[in-house]
Amino acid sequence: MHKMKPFDQILSQLALTLIGLYVIIPIWGILRLAFDGALKGRPTEFHWFPKEFSVQPFLSVLDRPYQSISFTVLLQNSLLISTGAALAAVVFGMSLAYAFARFRFPGRRGGLYLTLLTAILPPIAFTTPLYLLLSWMQIRTTLLGLVIVYAAFAMPFCVWNLRAAFQAIPKELQEAAFLDGAGDFASFWRIILPLATPSIAVAALIAFLMAYSEFTIGWLFVEKAETVTLAMSIYATLTSGAAQPWSQIGSLAILMSAPVVVIFLIFQRTLLERMMFGTSSE
Repeated sequence: MHKMKPFDQILSQLALTLIGLYVIIPIWGILRLAFDGALKGRPTEFHWFPKEFSVQPFLSVLDRPYQSISFTVLLQNSLLISTGAALAAVVFGMSLAYAFARFRFPGRRGGLYLTLLTAILPPIAFTTPLYLLLSWMQIRTTLLGLVIVYAAFAMPFCVWNLRAAFQAIPKELQEAAFLDGAGDFASFWRIILPLATPSIAVAALIAFLMAYSEFTIGWLFVEKAETVTLAMSIYATLTSGAAQPWSQIGSLAILMSAPVVVIFLIFQRTLLERMMFGTSSE
């Protein structure tokens, strides 16, 4: 094993320390705001610790964090939309990814790069066609409409991630299933799907996080407060100009992050192992 020189090791440790501080200090700042009962509006100066430690901001946002809507409704909307978007993106993305990975058909390469192009384009580029389509279907202002919007944003990532996972599975396993009399669907269900389950879980998790944290595009498809999500409520509170204590905003941000932290702790090993995409020849 190559041993680093002392000077290189010091530089590496310094760089890692700076990166760690860059991540930890904002998180500590949110925690400080969330437990500061002395804040009556926007903070005007920085403090490492709360002036007046209190859990009252958490109790306030658990009651009515946004207009007259309870925290339970906002959390329910966020979870329903994010879970639905993740399931839709994975199910439809998985079928498309399997076709790109296993079959040869005219336009395959062009379709693959077109999918990549949709992943590169900013989400705002898709708002107009989605707005018109969902308005025509009369579901634009519903939770189902938001599920379709966020699933469309997450699907290109799911396609490319799952395509790499399917290509990494040896074709010989599937050919052996064909020799035993299994058809395309049976071989996919019994051979491909179990082996690709970790990658499918990671794709679903990323799609869930994309929908759970988005707050700008969703406003185009919301007209009633009853369909607002947690991320939207935080953004609306920050931009409303109301003199609401920022301790409540910090508390709401912490409560919103809690489900994500729990999910990451459960799937952290699988997530870190699958972040590196496999490659294979066309």
